[in-house]
Amino acid sequence: MTNDEHDIVQVLERELSLLENGWYDHSPAYPWRAPLVFEDSPTCPNFNATSLTHICSSCVLKQLVPLRRQGEKVPCRHIPLNDEGVTVDTLYRCGTTQDMKVLLRNWLLKTIARLKESRRRSGSDDQPSLALHDCS
Repeated sequence: MTNDEHDIVQVLERELSLLENGWYDHSPAYPWRAPLVFEDSPTCPNFNATSLTHICSSCVLKQLVPLRRQGEKVPCRHIPLNDEGVTVDTLYRCGTTQDMKVLLRNWLLKTIARLKESRRRSGSDDQPSLALHDCS
């Protein structure tokens, strides 16, 4: 999946649907661990790949990663999920599964609404520009 192939709002709406339908509760592909947010999702360019065959720069989510974190091995882990800069990576280190679900759901709802409003105000169906702050 590349930035040109999928609209960011549609991708985030699908992530919200996956979250709300239990996608991140357990993984048939990896029954010994909890699913990784974004990485074990159809959103990931490497979804169902046996190895990392695509680089993360081809991922639509990369545009949500602060610039200073885009060079990370897994950039989507560094998307700020709230104003305090908590990221998926932060939650992997010191959060619970429930913390992850709540923050991810709130972030998805807020980000989808913000992007739709930006699109509505611009009167365009083009992808909205993302004013990201490097708060992580």
